[in-house]
Amino acid sequence: MARPSWRERIQTARGLREAASRRRVRRVVEHREGAHCELDGRRLLNFCGNDYLGLSQHFAVVGALQDAASREGAGGLGSHLVCGHHALHDALEKELADWLGTPRALLFGSGFLANLAVIQALLGDEDICVQDRLNHASLIDAARLAGCRLRRYPHNDPEGAIRQLRSMPAGLAMLATDGVFSMDGDLAPLRELAVVARVQKALLYVDDAHGVGVVGPDGRGCVAAANLGVREAPLQLATLGKALGGYGAAVLGDDELIGHLAETARPYIYTTALPPAQAAASLAAVKLARTEHWRREKLTELVGHFRHRAKAAGLVLLPSDTPIQPLLVGDDARALSMAATLESRGFWVAPIRPPTVPEGRARLRITLSALHTPADIDGLVNMLQFARDRAEAEARMARINAGTPA
Repeated sequence: MARPSWRERIQTARGLREAASRRRVRRVVEHREGAHCELDGRRLLNFCGNDYLGLSQHFAVVGALQDAASREGAGGLGSHLVCGHHALHDALEKELADWLGTPRALLFGSGFLANLAVIQALLGDEDICVQDRLNHASLIDAARLAGCRLRRYPHNDPEGAIRQLRSMPAGLAMLATDGVFSMDGDLAPLRELAVVARVQKALLYVDDAHGVGVVGPDGRGCVAAANLGVREAPLQLATLGKALGGYGAAVLGDDELIGHLAETARPYIYTTALPPAQAAASLAAVKLARTEHWRREKLTELVGHFRHRAKAAGLVLLPSDTPIQPLLVGDDARALSMAATLESRGFWVAPIRPPTVPEGRARLRITLSALHTPADIDGLVNMLQFARDRAEAEARMARINAGTPA
């Protein structure tokens, strides 16, 4: 049998994605200003970003980045264990650890890298990693690359988690979960999962990328909201690119575990450190997130206003009290159609389709920011109604043209 051509395989895969309305196209943002951005020469109100607290363009954050870059340059120069660990990195790690109430923090270039590092450094082929079925792709990929046994339990089901842990009693065990689930916007039942982890002698690891800055007392995230400490949740991840508006991530927790990661985690050892200027920007953002509580209060009010208006308009949202507000659509083509209608009327909302979400669960992933106003929310809800009605009319017409009952 002849060896297949890689080009033919790529073209076949692309054709299948096209037929299933699952092509992914990169868009070019030409300019950002507050909650708006310019896309293809058009000004759009952005409802698909992760700048939850509106800090990415704050003058103190941008000023810190500019000042540090003018003094320290643009790059990190080397890995943290060679010559790349700067005083600004050290200050940011200490600030994050103090904020989240942990002994130590360790910076990474991204949340994806951090998850690869944690699971690769702690688990091997004799061990098991039990995960929520809706965990972020980076946690799933990390377990696969670590070579450990990956077992997944039904979403937010502690009993399912304990069954999976009991299936492999030997070896080390990790129970890993998102804190806020990035496509559904709901929270993990961390108190119950902490009990499961304790009973099964498993390490609880919480990827709180979408929780830190937004959820819990003083924005300290899902672990703090569940009133858990380092004993119950020895490791957690906080990203710098969501509520904090920058780039990078940190793993926080038990001092001995963090020290082990710093010495053994390949994605930490063999990569260049974040630019010191980026660390300076994130340090400024953390200080703002810790003190400007009005940002979270406004965000909470906007979430409540959006859900109230959406319910009155007959829009079916998934249950979520976070800035991630998914509108379940179901059909991939309908999600694309609604997103296109919204964009044509000045609103940018992301259509999310499989494999990012399960089959039949395509949705519009609406995200809110402290930069939005109640009037922005009202305009979005009105346009969501219009896009829904237009998509339903298109679907009826398609059925009529196909000779099927309307």
